Amino acid sequence: MAMAGVRQGASLWCPQPCQRNQLRSSLRQGTQGVCPRVSHFATVNCAANADLSKEYVIVGGGNAAGYAVRAFTEHGVEGSKICIVAKEKVPPYERPALTKAYLFPLDKSPARLPGFHTCVGIGKPRQTDEWYKEKGIEVLYDVAVTGLDVSAKTLSTSSGSSIQYNNLIIATGATAARLPKAIGGALQGVQYIRDVADADALVEALQKCKKLVVIGGGYIGMEVAAAATAWSIDTTMVFPEPHIMPRLFTPSIAEKYEELFRNKGVKFNKGVTVKEIVSKDGEKVSAVELSDGTVLDADTVVVGIGAKPAVGPFLESGLRMAEGGIEVDGLFRTSTPNIWAIGDVATFPLKIYNRTTRVEHVDHARKSAQHCVDSLLQVQQDPYDYLPYFYSRIFEHPGSERKVWWQFYGDNVGDVVEVGDFSPKYAAFWIQSGTLKGVFLESGSPEEFGAVAKLARQQPKLDAKKLQGASSVEHAISISLEATS
Repeated sequence: MAMAGVRQGASLWCPQPCQRNQLRSSLRQGTQGVCPRVSHFATVNCAANADLSKEYVIVGGGNAAGYAVRAFTEHGVEGSKICIVAKEKVPPYERPALTKAYLFPLDKSPARLPGFHTCVGIGKPRQTDEWYKEKGIEVLYDVAVTGLDVSAKTLSTSSGSSIQYNNLIIATGATAARLPKAIGGALQGVQYIRDVADADALVEALQKCKKLVVIGGGYIGMEVAAAATAWSIDTTMVFPEPHIMPRLFTPSIAEKYEELFRNKGVKFNKGVTVKEIVSKDGEKVSAVELSDGTVLDADTVVVGIGAKPAVGPFLESGLRMAEGGIEVDGLFRTSTPNIWAIGDVATFPLKIYNRTTRVEHVDHARKSAQHCVDSLLQVQQDPYDYLPYFYSRIFEHPGSERKVWWQFYGDNVGDVVEVGDFSPKYAAFWIQSGTLKGVFLESGSPEEFGAVAKLARQQPKLDAKKLQGASSVEHAISISLEATS
């Protein structure tokens, strides 16, 4: 089973134009950026659509873009040759924080920018607005690309201005999938979360929320519901599948996490869909009506039903598309010379399993950015060899009695052997035709997480019966490691 969903694209928005010299002036004179303050970003916003020409243009301001820029600078590329076109008003940041520490109650040390700008996720310095200025890197905030002319090597914006490139990296990521307006998906109080502005709106809502309905049982749903428990909010999760995280969790794994959520007061309505988000006054959400007739009172609704790769501006460009994203080879080259695509938006060859896929995950965003820049600069020409990796961290707010941190490596195909009692450790091993394909581990040590990654990469032959006899998670990992020698 492919771990990445296949979804359709979305277009981007862009403000009105002004002149390039205004942009230069605002970059020189603007206040030093301390996110999420946006006073000087608003100045950059206007000028950002004027004509530009750069050696390397990166479209998108998310994780992948931030890591790509760092890779360029580490290889000695002059900052003046680089430009980022970002639809957000702040420099690239580590997006996973938005559904984790960012949602902590205000008295429990929530994460805030500039604390988690890229590339702190791998222990590198924060790339604040000042960092980009010092490097001479041009960042066009609050700007979106609307089209691509590959023959002219030019990007267009909704203002009519253009940006010329010699080498283009598309790192537009994905946008949150939304419920139809016709069933209340755009009512006041219905929240989606994809960027820091969304997270700010959700935090504001949580401060006043009494009854929260979370639609979706995947990453977003689990992490938002977990965060809501720290606010002591009456929370209900709603999803059509039989259990949470259906693309990864087995029913028995899901049962353990669901019980943990229930113990913290979260309720579940499983196997149902949303018929309508109800409003008493036609503007603000008041309830959620489900397909089985259940009506749940709600003053806030969070929708976490997946994401759509942001390919809208490139659909008419001639770039080859696949599985909802932009098709690339093992060096992240698209079907058109001098154009690369990375991160969520790229459909790439998954070498280890001999198939193509699209992965929506920060680990892939970081690694694909590095690999792409390395290959673009001809530092190396080896094909990308990615090991699928997913994780979640919940209930980590100060004062939480039980912190949860699981990691999964590999592919969840074949038969599953589960080991442990979830107090706190638990592990699952997917074995197909006698070969280990994937490993899940809850509450492992750094050494144990490293070991399961090694196991998933090496795919050793493994005796399922012997593994079933393991006395503990540690014992099961030891048995598996013995099979690699």
